[in-house]
Amino acid sequence: MCKLDRLQQLNEWLSEVLKNTPYEIEPASADASFRRYFRVAVNDATYIAMDAPPPQEDCSPFVHAAEVLSQAGLNVPKIVAQDISNGFLLLSDLGNTTFLNALQSHNGLEVAADLYRDASQALIKIQLASKPGVFPEYNETLLMREMALFPEWYVAQHLQVTLTGVQQETMKKTFNLLNANILAQAKVYVHRDYHSRNLMVQNDSHDLGILDFQDAVYGPITYDLVSLLKDAYISWDEDQILDWAVRYWQSARKAGLPVPEDVADFYRDFEWMGAQRHIKVLGIFARLYHRDGKDGYLKDMPLVMDYLRRVCDRYIELKPMLRLLDQLAGVELKAGYTF
Repeated sequence: MCKLDRLQQLNEWLSEVLKNTPYEIEPASADASFRRYFRVAVNDATYIAMDAPPPQEDCSPFVHAAEVLSQAGLNVPKIVAQDISNGFLLLSDLGNTTFLNALQSHNGLEVAADLYRDASQALIKIQLASKPGVFPEYNETLLMREMALFPEWYVAQHLQVTLTGVQQETMKKTFNLLNANILAQAKVYVHRDYHSRNLMVQNDSHDLGILDFQDAVYGPITYDLVSLLKDAYISWDEDQILDWAVRYWQSARKAGLPVPEDVADFYRDFEWMGAQRHIKVLGIFARLYHRDGKDGYLKDMPLVMDYLRRVCDRYIELKPMLRLLDQLAGVELKAGYTF
């Protein structure tokens, strides 16, 4: 079904849900998936309509995660109406000021510190609610499938490179090292996209709105903090990232979360988790461009690669991966990429 047909179907559903009350609808946002979002104005209220076309998308995980996080006291959209079979949801509106908007418009470290504190506190609240069996396990199979996007889409499709046997072995060993560390970490609820585009700043509250949680899993405790502090869309000095990470660790320990007792061990876990995520994200961004024709993520690749290179440079076990990245960087420069 084309987008125009989907929009017509959405409007028909909204008319029924809103009992033919007049409304106005306009695009609110789109994301890296097939989902689209619309802001719906009815009288003096606004709502968000989600269009998640089956069979590419399934609203059920979103509905489930919204219920779990709401019960945990998080500020997530309330589900006003739902049509799971056709892929439509009507949600409460958490506003249009993203965490990223707020950081860019204020451009001050004091405001940033307040926002990151709020985000860390909300994250701790999510993690404190954790128990097994609620969300899928973030297991070795999933971790490996995510990292496999890097050789498939970033190396083979984006750089047009065929790795040698030695290079493939280097990558395999690196992936196994990262997995061993990640799978040994304590498990909590993982939002999986806990970053500046999915957190909404509220006008009269420090209670950040949280969006895009439908891929939540039960997995490593450092994952969401990496998403937040090593964000693909905004960067901070490493000293600042370390400071915020330590502040989270202190608060998490105080709250009774299962973080390592030694902050150095915690930060190593944080960095190695980051390496896995950076590898995955580079693959995803390349796939979004080459498969889905979405070029908006190309500009974000250099920052993610910088994160990955810095981590690999800091740990002797990851140095072989750094040398491989150097080899790939040589190919990239020869190809004339300017992003």
